[in-house]
Amino acid sequence: MTLSIDRRAAVRPALDTVRRLWWLCAAVSLIALAAAAVLAVVDPAEVNWVVWLRGSVVAVASLVFVVVTRAVARGSRRAFTRMRWISILAPIGIGLIIVSPDSGYPLWMKIEQGLIGVLIVVIAVLLNSRQMRAAFPKES
Repeated sequence: MTLSIDRRAAVRPALDTVRRLWWLCAAVSLIALAAAAVLAVVDPAEVNWVVWLRGSVVAVASLVFVVVTRAVARGSRRAFTRMRWISILAPIGIGLIIVSPDSGYPLWMKIEQGLIGVLIVVIAVLLNSRQMRAAFPKES
């Protein structure tokens, strides 16, 4: 399905914001990885394999979703649906990481993940707006 010109114009500002938010998620993750590199030298107890894995996965996933957002802007309902579900489920997983006492994440990484979670909640709100859902109706 391709979006009509009118529907594309109606959701373009929201999709531009979503794209920028994914870029911001990637930037926050990359900054966290840089902080991990410094901490690995200064205070190695604050950095473990979980930090490296999570930081890398979130950075890469965020960049993938920048590309997925472009597919959504071109009218891909499948990409829209996938990103919509991820934006709903990811903050739940992040919340579990934050509240879990034995997750292996140091406090600074839980704070970083909380920031990522807030950004993804904003993405979820934008993707679940009435206007956005109307631009990608279910196919019959």
